[in-house]
Amino acid sequence: MAAPPGPESIALLERFVAALKAQGVVTEEEIAEQIARTDRASPEIGARMVARAWTDPAYRELLLRDGSAAAEQMGVSMAGAPPLGVLEDTDTLHHLVVCTLCSCYPRMVLGYPPHWYKSAAYRARAVRDPRGVLAEWGTVLPDGMELRVVDSTADYRWMVLPQRPAGTEGWDETRLASLVTRDALVGVTLPMVAERAAA
Repeated sequence: MAAPPGPESIALLERFVAALKAQGVVTEEEIAEQIARTDRASPEIGARMVARAWTDPAYRELLLRDGSAAAEQMGVSMAGAPPLGVLEDTDTLHHLVVCTLCSCYPRMVLGYPPHWYKSAAYRARAVRDPRGVLAEWGTVLPDGMELRVVDSTADYRWMVLPQRPAGTEGWDETRLASLVTRDALVGVTLPMVAERAAA
């Protein structure tokens, strides 16, 4: 786990923010609102987006074409956030998201990144041995399925649209969203119905 920022780093940040405010680039209210928006964000937002895409073909098309617009349609402000791309899993393709340089992550729809996502071990192994990483999470892909590792960057963030589990026909969005975890939204696990997970 990374150490908390030291006094020098905090002082540097405070000077930087003060300079931005002095130049009229940002106001105290804008900073406070951005912090509040980030604090309100959680994986439940991404899960609701996925559940809606599973039940609404028009929303699914929007989500895959423009993830930021799809988030805005769910009432999530993406102001100031990098564009959001959404990667669709299929019967033949699975996606795994990593930020190889640091911890770029779609915070507005997934909340704060977990510690393991930011770790050097995950960032290196997700590229070098992605199937091994997935196996440690209990995710074993079928033989022949392509595994594509996608790098989140400061300029573009990614999340996964996993496949809808079998046996969920007729479920409403709330019940479907309960199957979608933060880990499924970056591709280390798959959404599962409880009976299947226990098998």
